[in-house]
Amino acid sequence: MDQITPTIDFGSELASPFGLDGKVAFLPGGYGGLGEAIAWSLALAGARVVVSGRSEDKAEALAGRLRDSGHEAAGLAMDVASVDQIRESVDAAAALYGGLDILVNCVGIQREEPLLEVTEAAFDEVYEINLKAAMFLAQAVAKHQIAAGRGGKQVHLLSVRAQLGLRGRGYSAYCSTKGALVMLVKQHAMELAPHGITVNGVAPTFVYTEMIRHVMENPEFRKTLHERIPLGRIADPKDVAGPVHFFCAPASDFVTGQTLYVDGGITASQ
Repeated sequence: MDQITPTIDFGSELASPFGLDGKVAFLPGGYGGLGEAIAWSLALAGARVVVSGRSEDKAEALAGRLRDSGHEAAGLAMDVASVDQIRESVDAAAALYGGLDILVNCVGIQREEPLLEVTEAAFDEVYEINLKAAMFLAQAVAKHQIAAGRGGKQVHLLSVRAQLGLRGRGYSAYCSTKGALVMLVKQHAMELAPHGITVNGVAPTFVYTEMIRHVMENPEFRKTLHERIPLGRIADPKDVAGPVHFFCAPASDFVTGQTLYVDGGITASQ
């Protein structure tokens, strides 16, 4: 029988499995604590980065810092509560550099309300930003990726709350939207696979960013959280940037429909 193991050109195929030279990455919500670390990681790997968000000033400020360090980057305004603005911003990002190879959806909010006090307005807001926006960001980017015919990557930021509830906190809206996003990742992976586009999720536990200041300022909660995480610490943004980079790079070309829990071991032990 003839050899079926493919011959690998180690000099080219494995030389830079995380290189992103010439790729265009679109990062909605990319100027937050997690998003900025991801933006730098992708830029340092050679990607041209387009950051977008409700604050054009913040998006452009980050893009300016990237440009000052020798990277190609731009900032755009976009309110993900508006599907029209999502489509306009994605089209503008694609026009800047002639296409979109990578989507990293960094958008997400939490409105903490105990079950018996959950309001329709707050629940709808979390759904709109965490799930509906993910749907239409993915759709808008996929249209450009499919039209270009060169495959692509889509990555969504989730949370361990996609799999685990949280005792003593009002997380109904957050947990349900992040859980639904896991299934959106799987479904989009199936629909986009014929086009060579992979779709994956990265689900961290608490990460030191402004988004968790309200809970980290509670010493008792912080102590309990440290004790529950097997690695004994809360994540830094760089802990999340690495796994996201993996899903954006050639190293993950045969991985799709997956959610990687970046949680210090929480989901392995619960």
